[in-house]
Amino acid sequence: MSSAVIMPDQLVYLRKKLVRGIEVLGLDVSDQKLDLLLEYLQLFHKWNRTYNLSAVRNPEEMVHRHLLDSLSVIPHINGENFIDVGTGGGLPGIPLAIMFPEKSFTLLDSNGKKTRFLFQVKTSLHLDNVTVENQRVEAFQPETKFCAVISRAFASIEDMVKGCHHLLSENGLFYAMKGQFPQDELSVLEKHYKVVDSFALTVPDSDGERHLIVLKNTNN
Repeated sequence: MSSAVIMPDQLVYLRKKLVRGIEVLGLDVSDQKLDLLLEYLQLFHKWNRTYNLSAVRNPEEMVHRHLLDSLSVIPHINGENFIDVGTGGGLPGIPLAIMFPEKSFTLLDSNGKKTRFLFQVKTSLHLDNVTVENQRVEAFQPETKFCAVISRAFASIEDMVKGCHHLLSENGLFYAMKGQFPQDELSVLEKHYKVVDSFALTVPDSDGERHLIVLKNTNN
């Protein structure tokens, strides 16, 4: 079993890997934000053994499968307040909150262990723009509705839009992170859910397809 502590020499390698990936994505990331992303990665790796945050155990894989995958959506998302539904260990919400300290991110998950981890991340990284909610999505009634719902956890887009429609403000958008283009999932949606846009994402060092599907409820 690998150590829960990332050694200094490995951390140097992970930073270089992260920097190379960010350059491929065409993003401009400050040293301070890089430090926070790597602090998050270290916490994720440390807590993963106990809390089973992810099936990915290798920190090198976590760089592209978690951090870079989350950052790949940045050119395509808009809004001031986001909710990451089924966030698990904070993906993509924590990396996005690090990148956009001026925006607010609510991280929603029904798993108490995972939300305890997220409180630890919020505290350790001083992420004042993050709110953690340990609730089921259908039970969560926010005081202020959100510009955007983002998730990479839902089994289907149909489940996402039906389960989260009450969270969106008027003209709010759904951002669904998927693998292959989900044609079958989109074909069964009710007609008032329209695909506003879709993007094929290129995640450095990753095999397989990644897509971001942007949807809107035209009944709002």
